[in-house]
Parts: sequence; structure tokens; C-alpha cells
Amino acid sequence: MRILTWQWGRRGAGPRFAALLHAAFGRLPATESALSLSAEAEILGAADAPDCAWRYPTYSSAAGALARLLTLPLAGRSVRADLERLAPDVALCAMPAVLDRLMVANLRVPYGIIVHDAVSHPGESLSFRLVNQARLLRGAELLATLSQAVTDELHDSGAVRPGQRVLTLAHPPMPVGHGAMPAPPFAHGGRPRLLMFGRLLPYKGLDLLCEAMERLGPDTGFGLHVAGDGPDSAELSRLAAMPHVVVDRRWIPEAELPRLIGDSDALVLPYRQASQSGVAAAALALGRQVIATDVGGLAEQLRDAPQAILCPPDAGALADALRRWRDRRLTPGSSPATDPMAAWTAMAAQLRAGLGAISGAS
Repeated sequence: MRILTWQWGRRGAGPRFAALLHAAFGRLPATESALSLSAEAEILGAADAPDCAWRYPTYSSAAGALARLLTLPLAGRSVRADLERLAPDVALCAMPAVLDRLMVANLRVPYGIIVHDAVSHPGESLSFRLVNQARLLRGAELLATLSQAVTDELHDSGAVRPGQRVLTLAHPPMPVGHGAMPAPPFAHGGRPRLLMFGRLLPYKGLDLLCEAMERLGPDTGFGLHVAGDGPDSAELSRLAAMPHVVVDRRWIPEAELPRLIGDSDALVLPYRQASQSGVAAAALALGRQVIATDVGGLAEQLRDAPQAILCPPDAGALADALRRWRDRRLTPGSSPATDPMAAWTAMAAQLRAGLGAISGAS
């Protein structure tokens, strides 16, 4: 069976997720894999750029995205030519993006889609992507999610049509960089280092983190690095004013992620709502502990991870979890809980079975 995996986003976890899945498909018997990414995808400029058979030119700005959307009817011929060149038996959207309607309008084989979010999170501008995703869901023969929480949201929202296959998977640990493991947590011998990384939006629990830090007192006993893109907020200002806290509010390039995570001893995810977390998956792959609230798919993702400390989405409970981590009452994780590549291969095998069922290919 020949599988085309596509993801036409430029930045963030989408292109990396697609590349890892493509590589995992390639490790399965009787399976050929082809990868299509945006030609502007950040990871294509990295030293460990994936083997990409089809680099599709998308856009490099918001204005460029709008222009591409307005000219979609003119782009079908070139897309069909590349699809004929690759000749897949089935296709899989690894994570929805803005221009996916161009792909599905020209596909002549069944396709599946991995649904990372079924609903928008508070404070994020995801609604336009979910409108686009709704069109993809209607035409897909297979829907796959990375948590039971998202599967339940899909059913509750009426997004699953009769006869549509739904497959619930688990998010594997997500390697970043060249695959080399950083030094173990606390190997630096200094003040413990805690990292909060990702989109700095309200649902990520910045208010919980602020209050938890204040409960720990003027000297928390560890340093906190808050890094990621997001709007300015009162919570970020409060955090930036605290001793031993650094706030780095910007988009973090793909090339910086291994060092950013590897320099930390643990990551904190104080979320109020979650589908699952690519940040947690990267932390587990690099042997970092994760202190997280047990909400949504995050609880599913981390409940069996020995490196995880879960707590309710409450400032007092979070402060207690941070205190326990600081005092090292739990043995710090120093290696991945599972082999990331084996976990990706196992997930790919589940997806291959689902894709084979909708394509009739073996």
C-alpha cells in the first residue's frame, strides 16, 4: 500500500508530526510512504530535514495565505499532476491547515485525517481553521484522534457522519532535533530549572501558574523560564516581575527547541483545557519530567508516564506539585519512558490498518 501523508502548515508541531509519521510508515512491511509538506515549512531548512517527495508552495504571510485562498481554483492542475506522479492508494492529513481543501478537491483516492482539536480553546483564533476542518471531516473516510477526549468531542458535536470510521490513538513521545539525548535533569548542579513553553494563551493556565508561584513565596527555590508566542497579559507581567522568572514572549524557532527543552529539568503545563500536548510529547522524548494538570486528553497522555506529576487544575494543587518536584520527592526522569521510534511505528501500524480498510489496499 502506498500512503501519501500531507501537512501544509509552515510552523509549529504539524510538519514535524507529519515527518515522524511518514518515517514510521516507511518502517512497516509492504508499505510505501510519500510525504508532502509546505515548501515554506520551517523544518525543511533544518539539518535533519525529512525526505519530502512533494514540497507544495503555500504562503509566507497572512496576506499570502489570503491570496492563495482566492486563487485555489487555478491551482488544481498542478496539484493533480503531483498526485498522479506520486500515485497513492490512500492519503492522510497529519494535521489540518489552511489550504487542505485544495488537496481534497483533487484527490481521487480515499483519505483520512488526524483530528488534533475538535473544538477551539478559550482565547485562541482557531475558529477559522475549524471551519476548514469541518469540510475535511465530511469528506474523510477515516477520522483519527490522539485522545479519547477529542473522540468524545467529535461525537458530541455531531461531526462524525454515519459509516465513518473513528480511530482513537495515543500521542507518542515526539523527538526534536538530531535525536541526541541532553544531559539528565539536574546534572548542571545548580538551581532547578522549570520551563513553560508553547502558545501563551488563556487556556494554558497562566493565571494558575501565577497564583501557584505566589503561594510558593518570594523565593520558590527554582528558576522558571516562560517561552512562547502570545498576547501580552497581566499574568505574563506578574510572572516577569517575580524573582528568578524569565519571560521570553516570541515565536520559538524549530531549531531552538532541543536546547530550550534540554536546558530545563522539567516542564510545567498548568492547562485549564487540553486535547493533548505536543510539548509534553517532546519533553517525554527528551527525558524531562512534566508537571501538568489532569485535564482533557492531557491526563490520558501522561497518566502512564513515570516522568509525569499530575494534579487538579487548581493553584493550590499546582503549588504542591511544584513543591514536591523542587524537593525531589519523586525520582527525576532521566530517560524516555518508551522508545519514541517504536511508539511511532506502533501508531503507524494502527493507522495503516485503518487506511487499508478504507482503501481496499493490503
